[in-house]
Amino acid sequence: MLKKIQRFLINFISSRTFFLYVMFVVMAVLLFQRIFTLQIVQGEDKQQEFELKIKKERSIASTRGNIYDVNGIALAYNELSSSVTIEDVYESSGKNATINGILKKVLHILDENGDSISCDFNIYIDDDGEFAYSVTGSRRLRFIADVYGITRISDLEERQKNATAQDIIEYLAGSKRYAIGGLTDPNDKNSFTVGEGYTQKELLNIIAIRYTMGTTGYQKYIPVTIATDVSEETVAAIAENQDELEGISVAEDTIRKYKDGPYYSQILGYTGKISTDELTALNSKEGMDGVKSAPDVKEYELTDVVGKAGIEKVMEEYLQGTKGYETVFVDRMGREVEVLDHVDATAGNDVYLTIDSKLQADAYNILEKFVAGILVDKIINVKNYDSTDVSSANLKIPIDNVYSALFKNNVIELSKMEAAVEGETQHSVYQTILSRRDEVFTWLSEELLSGTIAYQSLPAEYKAYESYIINNLLPENNILSGVDKTDQTYIDWTTNETISIREYLEYAISKNWIDVTQLPLEGKYSDSSEVYQQLVSYILEELDSQTFLKKLIPYMIEQNRITGTQVCIILIEQDVINPTENQIAELKSGSVSAFNFMVNLIRNLEITPAQLALDPYSASCVLTDVNTGEVRALVSYPSYDNNRLANGIDAEYYARISSGEDLSRPMWNYATQMRTAPGSTFKMVSSTAALMEHVIDLTTRIECPGIFTRFSDYQPRCWKRSGHGSLNVSEAITNSCNVFFYEVGYQLGLNGDKYDQDLGNEKLAKYASMYGLNEKSGIEIEESEPQISDALSVVSAIGQGTNNFTTVGLARYVTTVANSGTCYDLTLLDKVTDTSGNLLVNYSANVRNTIDMPQSYWNAIHQGMRGVVQNKKYYQDFGVEVAGKTGTAEEDKSRPNHGLFVGYAPYDNPEVSMAIRIANGYSSDYACQLSKQLMTVYFDLDENGALTDSQTALSLETVVGGGD
Repeated sequence: MLKKIQRFLINFISSRTFFLYVMFVVMAVLLFQRIFTLQIVQGEDKQQEFELKIKKERSIASTRGNIYDVNGIALAYNELSSSVTIEDVYESSGKNATINGILKKVLHILDENGDSISCDFNIYIDDDGEFAYSVTGSRRLRFIADVYGITRISDLEERQKNATAQDIIEYLAGSKRYAIGGLTDPNDKNSFTVGEGYTQKELLNIIAIRYTMGTTGYQKYIPVTIATDVSEETVAAIAENQDELEGISVAEDTIRKYKDGPYYSQILGYTGKISTDELTALNSKEGMDGVKSAPDVKEYELTDVVGKAGIEKVMEEYLQGTKGYETVFVDRMGREVEVLDHVDATAGNDVYLTIDSKLQADAYNILEKFVAGILVDKIINVKNYDSTDVSSANLKIPIDNVYSALFKNNVIELSKMEAAVEGETQHSVYQTILSRRDEVFTWLSEELLSGTIAYQSLPAEYKAYESYIINNLLPENNILSGVDKTDQTYIDWTTNETISIREYLEYAISKNWIDVTQLPLEGKYSDSSEVYQQLVSYILEELDSQTFLKKLIPYMIEQNRITGTQVCIILIEQDVINPTENQIAELKSGSVSAFNFMVNLIRNLEITPAQLALDPYSASCVLTDVNTGEVRALVSYPSYDNNRLANGIDAEYYARISSGEDLSRPMWNYATQMRTAPGSTFKMVSSTAALMEHVIDLTTRIECPGIFTRFSDYQPRCWKRSGHGSLNVSEAITNSCNVFFYEVGYQLGLNGDKYDQDLGNEKLAKYASMYGLNEKSGIEIEESEPQISDALSVVSAIGQGTNNFTTVGLARYVTTVANSGTCYDLTLLDKVTDTSGNLLVNYSANVRNTIDMPQSYWNAIHQGMRGVVQNKKYYQDFGVEVAGKTGTAEEDKSRPNHGLFVGYAPYDNPEVSMAIRIANGYSSDYACQLSKQLMTVYFDLDENGALTDSQTALSLETVVGGGD
């Protein structure tokens, strides 16, 4: 046996294959050793090398600082929440289809649980079911430029500038971008259709998310937030479906919250995702206009949230904390594989305001209730109201205007009426509206195609429709432009009203006022008849919208095609109001009329003045500490809910409140941006000028016969037509005698014996400037520039002419009067502290100037102002002595006058000043009554601290238009 083995080995070794066997064994040993080294000894290092790790720096968002009132009550703060995020971890092959499919599933989860996306995107779906921009002007162009990847707006091509919202959607959802759609023919790759397989809402939301992801596409390892503050149900659903939702996570986050939004939003503003322009400005040395720079420099990124308006914007660099950083390693797909070198973020600083939040909220409620009270007092139960010969002080509001306003201002939504089920009142009313639309379309079609009725011969209703076509529809869509307003045919249409709409439009085509390139013409050289046919088709197609339906409704209400009872029931069906079953039964049975039902809704603020946007619907007031120049309340009614704009803008809501769709203009700060004539509140300026220029002294008396007769061709009257008799300056202020101040304006303009209105205005402007009326008030938020009159100094002296001031400007003025000459740059800022409460910056109002005037002159002015209030019956036996001055400003004879009041209290030792304006509020006496309610709250003279209902806000003994 051993010999056989020995012989086999000798033969094997001596064979030709031995060497090969040896080589195989050696190679196997070497291979095993190498595998052992790579996988066991160096396995971790080689794995990292294989993954091609890339080192990146990732910033960690900081927590924004809080904003507090003067008493330390939080007005803007942060809350912990759960956010749904997406991280770009997808392979390039089939990436669009993968992301779109996953996002569709996420949207379904969000929708099922009542959550929504929070990605800022400037397009929404309007009431007509069309894509529309939520921004206008330069903001729209900036958005378009960002979509097309163009740095400067000026580099946009004309077609890009004119891109519709639909164009943007089709571009982004197209096969070359996000490919959100599908093939209509599976066998034809060219049959891709945008939105195929997606609802309109899904299409818009996925584009919004993808667009947001695109802004950080170069940093795939940074998650993008899809939705903030999601419900527990959404969190659970995401977790349960994690296997199907690659790249989707739920993260802990903070959201910005605002206390009682509408009360403070005009001051606080709101936050939002940084824009490219803001990014450039904040990272530049100059920063954004108006932003107060913090000592530490911050580097902003496109994922940051910044202040967009108000104090949030002004104090951005204090409120914005300092980012943390961490080093991350990502693989070649941008996926995070390792984190190290973590540095925590530092929270932003806290800002304290001078505002007293309770006073601010109470004042807002008082303004709303008071304006509602005026409306209730002015609404009358008539259908046909001719206001032609009615003075602006005595205008009434017919109830039909109230019903129409509910449609006009979108309180009643036509889209909900369209979707209503059969059997509901709103369903039947909507069908009636559609039927009337068809009737109107038939008439308009006939008139456009072959009509010969001159505009002047049309019924008022059809005049309105034709005016809308010519003045709104065609110009706004850039179809009708470049009109020669000296052309006789244009004059025959507009002034003489002697031609038909057909004649005018046919002539407009012949004069190239119609842009035919926007009409769907088949031939390049279409004749005029074909152009006109296409124009008519275009007009009728564009009129088929909810905008035009709203034009029909007022006439349908007037004609009883829609009744007041139906309007009230629709409010109930759309959950605008929630009356009791008994109230509903009384309305339907007729035991309570629609008129009384509606008036009660307004009285109880179930329907607010802002919702109606009928005169009056707005008011403003500013209360200031007369000894420091600190603003305690700055109220603009109506306002908006800034909670709906923070943490991702609600595009539909933003479009409604910012574009003019909401006729009450809630984003317009009526306290700082609205300017009107000051009326008789200006008379303290005129008194100062008269005394200081020695036109009068304290013993001078001027006779008021009720008319000013210095000019032969212009003889303005006093508000008291019988005259006031002989008055000194204090009595003139108390009685608001126009003739006295006409004479003052005249005397100020005398150059020898000759009247010079420019000289008079120069002197008035000099003293108005001393009261700060030539400049903005100093408050930190946006404010309109004031305007001192350059008209006839006689009328300028009573606060008319071209005088135009904001409420906050008048607040600085009356503060200066109250403290006898110290004019402050008003402030809303108290201090800035770090998160531990350590003081960083202390603010105080700067003294702009002082008015050096004898105390006896101040006493005379103060006595006159005290007399104004003493003459008011509703101020008798009031717990605090108040001084003030009323003012009525006429702006439009077809609308009520503006009512103003400026004043201060207590009279002997002033503590607080106030400036009040009720826009189109009929009478200054209403503004004076409103001051009493504000002083009641300020001095805590009412145990409830506020009014109980709008009716108590009105004194029925008011003499409208008197004493001003």
